[in-house]
Amino acid sequence: MSLPNDFSYSEDHEWINSTPEAAAGTTVRVGITSVATERLGEVVFAELPEVGDTVTHGETCGEVESTKSVSDLYAPVTGTVTAVNEAVDADYSLINSDPFGAGWLFEVEVEEVGPLMNAEEYAKANGVD
Repeated sequence: MSLPNDFSYSEDHEWINSTPEAAAGTTVRVGITSVATERLGEVVFAELPEVGDTVTHGETCGEVESTKSVSDLYAPVTGTVTAVNEAVDADYSLINSDPFGAGWLFEVEVEEVGPLMNAEEYAKANGVD
């Protein structure tokens, strides 16, 4: 399983497409990792925050429902949601098929970054080769 090295990862399996140092004051994309999609199975629904919502790192900001379970989404950063991926809303399978690309969930204008790991740390914490 390949994890993008230029992304950062939360312990709750969300990612941002930035390093923590670069993220503050910028807009980042948020998604769930391939580790999460493998554990969830086929994603059939996602409840995402709306544009204009404020999310707080470590707090729930939505849900992902699969054929196996429903899992909370936790914000990896604090800030204001600036976009939601409408393609995912039309085709939830993008979350499974391309979790680090077309399956991104929403964008946040970052005010504060939560505790995040680099790809190597995340892989080690989750037993990923």
